Amino acid sequence: MASAPSGRAEGFRFRRLEKPEEFRHAEELQRAALGPDAAGVVPAPLARSIQDHGGLVLGAYADIYLAGCAVSTIGWDGTVLYHYSHVVAVRPEYRNHHLGFRLKTFQRDEVLRLGLGEIRWAFDPLVSRNAWLSIRRLGSAPERYLPHYFGQLPESGAAGTETDRLRTRWELSSTHVEERLRGGPSADDDRARWSAASALVETEPGESGLRLPTAVVEPDGPTAHLEIPFDLSLIHEHEPAAVRRWRHAVRDAFRIALDLHYGVDDFAVVPVDHERRSFYLLSRRPPAAPPAG
Repeated sequence: MASAPSGRAEGFRFRRLEKPEEFRHAEELQRAALGPDAAGVVPAPLARSIQDHGGLVLGAYADIYLAGCAVSTIGWDGTVLYHYSHVVAVRPEYRNHHLGFRLKTFQRDEVLRLGLGEIRWAFDPLVSRNAWLSIRRLGSAPERYLPHYFGQLPESGAAGTETDRLRTRWELSSTHVEERLRGGPSADDDRARWSAASALVETEPGESGLRLPTAVVEPDGPTAHLEIPFDLSLIHEHEPAAVRRWRHAVRDAFRIALDLHYGVDDFAVVPVDHERRSFYLLSRRPPAAPPAG
């Protein structure tokens, strides 16, 4: 069994959901966390079926109050059996308690108990907090950029929401994951790596003062960085027309990086001139060998 810290933490209790009303509470929690019209909410009857047929529906309780939940299902790619994490949701009032991280580590414990060694999921590559949790804190490895993964979802007051996703793999017992669960590189290490890397997305402050992309360029060295908004919600609020601009810049940058055999191996928030900025950190890798024969 892996030796990294468990998801159990003082102040919260973590367990599988069991009773019908608990699954209803999980559905209500998802809507509170993701919005009443959010796509991807797992309804109570489906959650119960998932729990009873190889999946996991996990809850984090503050006393008797459900503060967060995680839902995952069995996945199979033709070679590897794994768990696919569909959603992790935390009530807004508990988001400063590192509860997403605690739920993921508890999910890790439970998947290891099932005899599986890997969890996969997909997240919005523009959301800095998701990238930070997935890559920096948990040590998962992004493997594929998926444009328009769910198609275009309707959104009030807009033409629609584009649903690009970054798919990542979490090898639960790897040395890298064990190290990341105990902590990550220092701020000085992050800054040194960022300053030595070439930029894939060039940015500058817009009229609102929020940073916006101005160009996408090819990297010219062994390492590169790819900037995303530090807080996408502020872009939605103050520069809504720029959300599409950010989406397309990041999509194009990932396509260029992957075509040139760069891969994401970390994520960092770097203070630059008193401004906090978010970056994927990439390195160039040897091209995959052609199949034998």
